Amino acid sequence: MTTTLTSKGQVTIPKHIRDALSLAPGCLVEFAVNRDGDVVIHKAGAKRKPDRFDAARGKANVKWRTDDLMALLRGED
Repeated sequence: MTTTLTSKGQVTIPKHIRDALSLAPGCLVEFAVNRDGDVVIHKAGAKRKPDRFDAARGKANVKWRTDDLMALLRGED
């Protein structure tokens, strides 16, 4: 579905999307842009499925040398 952006930067959220997100007048919404450049809209404060990669992000603290790591991964002795 296509909609037009107003001079104030406003758009109308299509009814089927408002219904799917249970949005009513006055509801807060959150917008995000994913890695593919798609805009994603969420009802603010709604519980979302946690990202399965969040727990692993930024956890590596082992200082490996590239040659040592490649040897380990390849099973070289």
